[in-house]
Amino acid sequence: MTPLNKTALAVCCVLAAAVQASPLAVDPAQTYVNRDGTVAIVGNDGLEEVITQLNALFTRQHPQVRFSLHMEGSSAGMPALTAGATAFAPLTRDMWPGDQAAFRQVFGYDATPVRIGYNGHGPRPPAKTPPAVYVHRDNPLAGLTMEQLGQVFTAGAPGGDANLWSQLGATGDWAPRRIHAYGLRDDGGFATGLRHARFGKRPFAARYEALASREAVIRAVAADRYGIAVLGWVNAAPISDQVRVLPLAAARGAPYYGPDKATVRAGNYPLTMPVQLYVNRAPGKGLDPLVKAYLQLALSPQGQAIILAQQDSEEGYLPLSEQDLQAEIKKLDAL
Repeated sequence: MTPLNKTALAVCCVLAAAVQASPLAVDPAQTYVNRDGTVAIVGNDGLEEVITQLNALFTRQHPQVRFSLHMEGSSAGMPALTAGATAFAPLTRDMWPGDQAAFRQVFGYDATPVRIGYNGHGPRPPAKTPPAVYVHRDNPLAGLTMEQLGQVFTAGAPGGDANLWSQLGATGDWAPRRIHAYGLRDDGGFATGLRHARFGKRPFAARYEALASREAVIRAVAADRYGIAVLGWVNAAPISDQVRVLPLAAARGAPYYGPDKATVRAGNYPLTMPVQLYVNRAPGKGLDPLVKAYLQLALSPQGQAIILAQQDSEEGYLPLSEQDLQAEIKKLDAL
């Protein structure tokens, strides 16, 4: 196991001790408490093992608290949080715009995310690679910045739209050729979430060709030497050997990184999707004590070790980097 930074470890131990020292009682008036007194958790099915182990650890520290799980997918977590049917919503991505709008309509403010890890790494067949940029294997580029990616896929980017491969640094025969952008439909799911979270909510460019499935997108790039796609959670290997993952840089002049384990673990991959727990906290009010204690546990060394144990699983979850861990601890302390 990669050791946590000593400072972060000390802070986490203080948090864990505080959680253990503070007796908690389940408030039956809370809407997330079932008739049998258990605390309901609804969220991503891939996180079931992680949440099950966190629950067991929490119950050892607070024997009076029991849980019931309904892990049906990230798409179930936010509606349940909006309805008050879960203590928090475990998601393996950012909240999609439709869920955000529904929550805000009911409460008048946004749900609060607390990151506890990262979702996936790769390529590592047969597991799925997290969000990545795919190009034809003949593509000469070493990588792209996130700014360039936005110029390719959306209209109205601050630095102008990128229509030709020369605008991305390609030379020779590639320079005058038009960029052919592919991806999933802008239907409220992955593609829409990507626009909102990474591309300033700008619309996709007119040249963006939306296809019905991840497999169709990979095949399109494989058949198109000048194609490029941004796509999440796909195992491209059995679909085609004519594509490759293009590394990305967070900013101009920064190094390019792919979604490999070491890079994601260090918090350096620009398209990393978070493992996070969304909570309902009204502005100016303190977070539900039971929920806060659970989040503190997830950010403790024991909680992070539970996530690290999933690194080679099908999901490939990874714990937070030192910097991100400290940022989340600080954020949680203020809730």
